Amino acid sequence: MNEVAPPRISRRRAVLVTVAGLTVAGAVVGALWAWLAPPLHGVVALTKSGDRIKAYLGDEADHFFVAAVMIAGMLGVLAVVAAVLLWQWRAHRGPAMVAALAIGTAGAAAVAAGVGAALVRLRYGAIDIAGAPVSPQHRVHYVIEAPAVFFGHSPLQIAATVLLPAAAAALVYALVAVSTHRDDLGAWPPTEMPVIDPSVTVDGALPSAQ
Repeated sequence: MNEVAPPRISRRRAVLVTVAGLTVAGAVVGALWAWLAPPLHGVVALTKSGDRIKAYLGDEADHFFVAAVMIAGMLGVLAVVAAVLLWQWRAHRGPAMVAALAIGTAGAAAVAAGVGAALVRLRYGAIDIAGAPVSPQHRVHYVIEAPAVFFGHSPLQIAATVLLPAAAAALVYALVAVSTHRDDLGAWPPTEMPVIDPSVTVDGALPSAQ
């Protein structure tokens, strides 16, 4: 028997709370990423021909990839945790909550990317190659560049970062749902399964011993 209690709030409000909560969580993820993501150390150098070039020290250029992987991984963790927590909200299990979860995690990814990019820009600033203090006497100027949020600047690369957490959250929620033996997922309102007495046949006669 389904013993779930009636929900205290409406389904529409539950959806709005879910989307808003995930959006706020995305801002927290963006701030945490901005604090942990490694910056890139490089130089602005003046060549013998008088040209200014920017180069990275050692393998510092790899931090572009590392930083993008970090925010993708953090958003993936947020998506999985959110899906598991929302499944515990039994009264509102169902398609509406899956939609709220997908929209919320996509919004969280977008907000995390925006907050993270803004904070690292404030922390490290922008590199002005033309204004770098290099001269024939001092040909090298050391700089620190902010890490990157996305793997690239193409629309597909940006969309992949934003939509990947939504896909992961929906997948986790769906896997938990298909493992539930009840058609109503144990949500509200309950739908009781009909119980068939195995001792009764179609025509109402007792089953034979054969």
